[in-house]
Amino acid sequence: MNYIWFLLIFSAIVVSAFTKSTDAIVQGIWDGAELAVKTSIYLIGIMAFWLGIMKIADKAGVTKYIAKLLKPLAKFLFPEIADDDEAISAIALNLSANALGVSNAATPIGIKAMERMQEHNKKKDTATNPMCTFLAMNTAGFQLVPATVIAILAANNVPNPAIIILPAFIVTSVTFIFAIVVVKILERFSESRGD
Repeated sequence: MNYIWFLLIFSAIVVSAFTKSTDAIVQGIWDGAELAVKTSIYLIGIMAFWLGIMKIADKAGVTKYIAKLLKPLAKFLFPEIADDDEAISAIALNLSANALGVSNAATPIGIKAMERMQEHNKKKDTATNPMCTFLAMNTAGFQLVPATVIAILAANNVPNPAIIILPAFIVTSVTFIFAIVVVKILERFSESRGD
């Protein structure tokens, strides 16, 4: 990938030299650098806001309540994991954090869930069905509030950046359900082959 980027940048510089448009290249570099910094600041702000909201929700017991509500869903999707296992609570909390668009806060919780599932894994070098299901669900990335996307749209002066909430909800719901269906089909296929 580095070679491709180098080739693209080098080609642009060579073409600009031959067409005498180096001023446009320099201006593009400055504009791009300015936009990168501006976007980063917006992202820092929105992530700080949502991490703060998540921390307040955690202190108030809201995240545990949401995790408790999601626990039956987590138990349904992960029948191999015992009810009282910490992994079920961590999975439910991870799903609720991702749904609120706070994937940075969800990551350590997800790692904890994976570590807990790995403790019960008999084949340490092979992922279990619950681990694959959890990974597929996280990859699909269901979100009620796509905080990062809203921040990027706001940084680029898009009017009404929150307009993305409904389309993001629809798309992430479809991908989330599709990921679960596919992983469960593959589980059955694997079990029928005796893997």
